[in-house]
Amino acid sequence: MLGAIGLDERQESAYRALIALGAAEVTDLAHHLSMPETDTERALRRLEAQGLAAQSTARTGRWVAAPPGVALGALLTQQRHELEQAELAAALLAEEYRAEASEPAVHDLVEVVTGRGAVAHRFLQIQLGATEEVCCLVTGKPIAVTGAENDAEDRVASRGVSYRVVLEREVLAHPSGLGDLTAALGRDEQVRVVDRVPTKLVVADRTLALVPLTGRGAEPAALVVHASGLLESLMGLFESVWREALPLRLGAGAQVTQDEMPGPDATDLEVLSLLLAGMTDASVAKQLDLGLRTVQRRVKGLMELTGVTTRLQLGWHAYEKGWVARH
Repeated sequence: MLGAIGLDERQESAYRALIALGAAEVTDLAHHLSMPETDTERALRRLEAQGLAAQSTARTGRWVAAPPGVALGALLTQQRHELEQAELAAALLAEEYRAEASEPAVHDLVEVVTGRGAVAHRFLQIQLGATEEVCCLVTGKPIAVTGAENDAEDRVASRGVSYRVVLEREVLAHPSGLGDLTAALGRDEQVRVVDRVPTKLVVADRTLALVPLTGRGAEPAALVVHASGLLESLMGLFESVWREALPLRLGAGAQVTQDEMPGPDATDLEVLSLLLAGMTDASVAKQLDLGLRTVQRRVKGLMELTGVTTRLQLGWHAYEKGWVARH
């Protein structure tokens, strides 16, 4: 818990033990912590440098802990100040960068990352940098990082960042597939499944994406895509796969179940048919003996269901899905 202020596990344990014991010699503290005396003394020296512990003036060889309220408060204040300075430096660098190039060059919009380690690092880095949403397409054969190795999800989800994930059905057949899926659903991630995912993909906050470049068997390589038309296309690909995928959820006894995709009910289909016949919302409401707001709410719900933003797109989608007849 105190790693944020520069203490490792041994140093934190030593500080907590000193607080509990009141005062202790190196030998007694080492025995209490089940640590070698050399490591214990090294931890105490680090605590002394941080102002968290000191040698007793009343009795030589004994160590005492500094009051947490004062000592930790000072360290936290220092950390906040250093973080503020770093944020200011980042803002100044960003401003300098924008001043040098108001229009980003093409090579600034994409990066090529080569090597398993580099791809894995960038994959985790993109997730850790997200502040709102991470969208992922997951194939049955990972390129650089397996589900078990993706330790960023827990940390990112704990910050309130939402996840939308589409799995290839083959993933569920892996030995750890159901365990990873159960953990994801337990974190309130939205997970769906399709028979086949077109490509592995991760998009953070709709501003940064990672997509593989090489096929199976070759040295892993990936393309990092910044905000651009290409990124919008990748996000469009994700949304298209997401709409067609079937939701997964945790049922009774922590069993994973697959939901059927929601579809329009009979009233929705009547509303659609009348609108496509050229009637206004008010006319449809009167024809079906519904409130005007009810009609508008149903249309909005259908647009959200199909992932479209205009009624023209909704009409096209309705024809493609066979919800209404072309004649």
